[in-house]
Amino acid sequence: MTIPINNNASSFFFILMDFPGLETAHCWTAIPVCVIYVLSLLGNTTILHTVKSVPSLHTPMHLFLSMLSVADLGLAVSTLPSMAAVYLLGQRKVGAATCFVQLFFIHTFTVIESAVLLAMAFDRCVAIRAPLRYATILTTKRIGAIGLASVTRGAALHLPLPVLLGRLQFQPVNVLSHSYCVHPDVLRLASSSTVVNSGLGLFVMLSTLGVDAVLILLSYVMILKAVLSIASNAKRLKALNTCISHICVVLLFYTPQVSLSMIHRFGKKKLPAQVYMLLSYLHFLVPPMLNPIVYTVKTKEIRVWILKMFQPRKF
Repeated sequence: MTIPINNNASSFFFILMDFPGLETAHCWTAIPVCVIYVLSLLGNTTILHTVKSVPSLHTPMHLFLSMLSVADLGLAVSTLPSMAAVYLLGQRKVGAATCFVQLFFIHTFTVIESAVLLAMAFDRCVAIRAPLRYATILTTKRIGAIGLASVTRGAALHLPLPVLLGRLQFQPVNVLSHSYCVHPDVLRLASSSTVVNSGLGLFVMLSTLGVDAVLILLSYVMILKAVLSIASNAKRLKALNTCISHICVVLLFYTPQVSLSMIHRFGKKKLPAQVYMLLSYLHFLVPPMLNPIVYTVKTKEIRVWILKMFQPRKF
């Protein structure tokens, strides 16, 4: 991907941030970083392989789960190069073009994941409120269209961000606050006016993550209303149980982001840098690792298939 940047771009670069206070302990910090990425890659590829291999899992809910795994893989791969450079190789310097490309993919896959979570909320809403029409509403063709729309929205809205960043002026050396490049962090280091960039960034965030969060909340209001109208307590619990995995994944995705935003805007005093970095890691690194675990634990078909994969074969 080629990004048009100003003539000064080749003369400045960014310094990625190591975890504050642990700069000299790479032999130890590299261990959890490696564990997170191995579990993320292994877990999501296992989910994709399982859904593809088991015909009974070719349902709308599990197809959306496959999309979630693809988004998680994309997000993990987007942050992996700089995280590996910092924690495994001790290399913190990154060029402007490389940084801009990375932030494009990080934010794009984040928005794609948000869209998939919204689609999964819609899936649960239809399954509970209109079970007899579920198969006719969520056809394979419509699911594919939803996936394509999610990718198109994420890529189209974020494509201008690195292009506009490339037109800004920066100092020769720019120290970031994270171990990877994200738009707000890069933008705050610019030496020229960032009014357009800030406005576009805010619009993209509100029109994607903000709208998705509101629609997910409305979906669950409708689900709760439908569940409360069910006479049988057993059926109520059964209906709610189908939503538990999705609720956990939504909380994993949105809680760190909302917490970080609240701290930035309403915090009365500046917190240690470790707090901001930890919340950032919880938002970008933890969901791709835990999402497959959550769905494996709560989905019997996936759990059984995975157990079969690891059972010794009889000859």
